[in-house]
Amino acid sequence: MSAVHPTTAAAPAATATAPRGGWRMRALLPAAVAVAAAIAGPLLGPYWADLLVKVMILSIFALSLELLVGMTGLVSLGHAAFYGIGAYATVLGSGADGGNLIVLMLGAMGAAALYALCVGALSLRTRGVYFIMVTLAFAQMAFFVFHDTKVGGGSDGIYLDVRPTLGGLGLESRHVLFYLVLAALAGTYGLLALVRRSRFGAALAGIRVNEQRMRAAGFATYGYKLAAFVMAGALAGLAGSLLAVRDGVVNPELLSWHTSGDVLLMVILGGMGHLRGAVIGAVVFTLLKELLSTHALMGPLADHWQLTLGLTIIVFVAVLPQGLMGLAQRLGPPIGKGGKP
Repeated sequence: MSAVHPTTAAAPAATATAPRGGWRMRALLPAAVAVAAAIAGPLLGPYWADLLVKVMILSIFALSLELLVGMTGLVSLGHAAFYGIGAYATVLGSGADGGNLIVLMLGAMGAAALYALCVGALSLRTRGVYFIMVTLAFAQMAFFVFHDTKVGGGSDGIYLDVRPTLGGLGLESRHVLFYLVLAALAGTYGLLALVRRSRFGAALAGIRVNEQRMRAAGFATYGYKLAAFVMAGALAGLAGSLLAVRDGVVNPELLSWHTSGDVLLMVILGGMGHLRGAVIGAVVFTLLKELLSTHALMGPLADHWQLTLGLTIIVFVAVLPQGLMGLAQRLGPPIGKGGKP
C-alpha cells in the first residue's frame, strides 16, 4: 500500500470548493472596506469614530476565535481569558510614563500566548463538551486571579494613568488611535487569510473535517491544534491591548464567561468558517447592542436591552442557521464554501 503524504490528504478539505482565482475576487471587498474606513475616519464625529474603533477591536477579537471555531473546529468558552490578560498586561506594563505602545502590545500578545500555551497543552487532550468546559474553567481561574487579588486592582480594576506613545505620536488623538486599530485589524485579517491558504491552514481544515483521518495520514494533530490555540490567544491579547489603550481602564469583567459568550455569538451570527463572517458578526452584534439600548429608539424597552438582544439573536439563528454569510450566499453569486475569507 502506498503511503499518503499528509499535505495531499489535507489539501482536498481546504481547496476542493475554492475556485481558481476566486480568492482574489473575495479579497477585493475587505480591501475596499479598509480603504473606505481609512478615508472616512477623519470625517466621522467623535461618537461614530469611537464606536468604529470599538467595532474594529471586537472584530480582531472575533477573528481570533474564528481561527479556533471556524478554521480548526475547536469551540472554546474561555477565549475571554486571553483578551483580558492582554488588556491587563498593557496597563500593568505601561508604568508611570506610559511606555512604548509597540513593546506593550508585543508584551500583551506574549502574555496571552503563554497562558494559551498552558491552557491548550492541557485542554486539547479533551474533546467536545469536555474541551468547552475545561477552557471555561481555565478562564474562570484567570478571572478570579484578577478579581480576588490585588494583582489587577481587585474587582474595581485598574486605570491607565498615561497613554503609551507610538513613535513619538500621542494616542490622545482619536485619529492616531483610529488608524492604529484599523492597521491592526487589516494585519490580523491578512494574516489569517494567508494562514487559510497555507499548508498549515490546510491541515487545520482537515482536522476540522476529520481529525481521525488526519492522524491516520501521518499528521501530529495535537501540535497543529496547539499552534492554532496559541496563535488565537496571541491575537485575542492584541485586541485586549488595544481595548485597554482605548478605554484607559480594565476590569475583571473582560475575562468573564459573558465576554467569551459574546464573542462566540459574534462568530455564530456572522457565520462560522468565514473571516468576513467574524467581522460582520462583530459589527452587527455591537450595533444591535447600541440600538437596543438607545431610549430614543426603543423607549422603555431600552432598559431591558439584554432581553430584546437575546430575542433578536434567537430570531437570527432560527432564520439564518449559517449566519449572515449564509444570507449573502443566498442573495448573491457563490463565494465558495469551506471557510474561505
